[in-house]
Amino acid sequence: MTQQTIQQKLEILADAAKYDASCASSGTAKKNSLGGKGIGSTEGMGICHAYAPDGRCISLLKVLLTNHCIFDCHYCINRKSSNVRRARFTPQEVADLTINFYKRNYIEGLFLSSGIIKSSNYTMEQMVECARILREEYDFRGYIHLKTIPEADPELIYQAGLFADRVSINVELPTRKGLNRLAPDKDEHQIEGALAKTKSRIIEAKDERKRFKHAPRFAPAGQSTQMIVGADNASDADIVGKASTLYGNFGLRRVYYSAFSPIPDASAVLPLKRPPLMREHRLYQSDWLMRFYGYAAGEVAQATDAHGNLPLDIDPKLAWALKFRGSFPVDVNRAPKEQLLRVPGLGTTAVGRILAARRHRTLRLDDVAKLTQSIAKVRPFLVALDWRPTALTDRADLRALLAPRQEQLELF
Repeated sequence: MTQQTIQQKLEILADAAKYDASCASSGTAKKNSLGGKGIGSTEGMGICHAYAPDGRCISLLKVLLTNHCIFDCHYCINRKSSNVRRARFTPQEVADLTINFYKRNYIEGLFLSSGIIKSSNYTMEQMVECARILREEYDFRGYIHLKTIPEADPELIYQAGLFADRVSINVELPTRKGLNRLAPDKDEHQIEGALAKTKSRIIEAKDERKRFKHAPRFAPAGQSTQMIVGADNASDADIVGKASTLYGNFGLRRVYYSAFSPIPDASAVLPLKRPPLMREHRLYQSDWLMRFYGYAAGEVAQATDAHGNLPLDIDPKLAWALKFRGSFPVDVNRAPKEQLLRVPGLGTTAVGRILAARRHRTLRLDDVAKLTQSIAKVRPFLVALDWRPTALTDRADLRALLAPRQEQLELF
């Protein structure tokens, strides 16, 4: 059998990693190589960003250590029964690739995940070794995100957090029924137990840093997770509810949503078509509502249809406002921040500008228009000095008026 080159391995294992969405680098502690010491930085100039065809920003070397796997999750293209080309890096090879790409300004760090080879502990040891080489032998100070394995020994996950800026464990599917059906080798209690232990370690490390200046950092950018959308029958309400529980119980920095993509030689239990990418986008918008706009998971669920799914033609915030028109219009000159954040078309930045501006003058509709990008969407839901929507808020065709118009693109 011909031995694979590094380039051939990279082609296989970078492509295999594209299904993992949870690779954002926000929230890490600022580190740099000023003073002639160390290599890399997590922020600043000289970082190149690439964009995947689906629009995701990829600024990390995003690879799998290997796509060999002893598990047989139905939705995974790298499952043991899948007929795909296999490859495997050594920890040294991944470390060398990371350094070489960083020096060429292609990346700002490393996102490393892996299939399970031999055992969960063996695989986790290999990933930790890669991060150790980067930190201790190359003095690399850029960003490292390690996808940890919930079945691995907690001490190995702890070692991963000492070297990585962020760690993550995928919950995979939003319901226990879906996980048992599509990923029989994985256990919900084990996954949540690993998330809970990581949360405790992050809190302990922060407390130790307050008391001891040189106490080791543990995953300073926190932990995240990912859910697959559309592989099972879970509704958007189920997914939003699960995300809210994960945020509340485990202090996650982010929950990522990845639309299921049909794979070659797929299992008969999987859907034949992928869900619309707009569904993934609406879930990210609903996630934003819970994290930054004060919506509870139950309120987001109220914006769903009879099947528990968010509308695809309008955003969740507008869908909620149309269902609860009794909460509007809102007086832009008197309403508290919490009410203004619920006005469709007003983002957190616009609300901040409105609160600052109204301290000095009574706002008219034209003033609001200068502070937001979507005055047409805002008008039916607020009152200004010279504007009242009167019957506009209660119009039966208001949704049709506010929904984005679908236009056929021209070929020439």
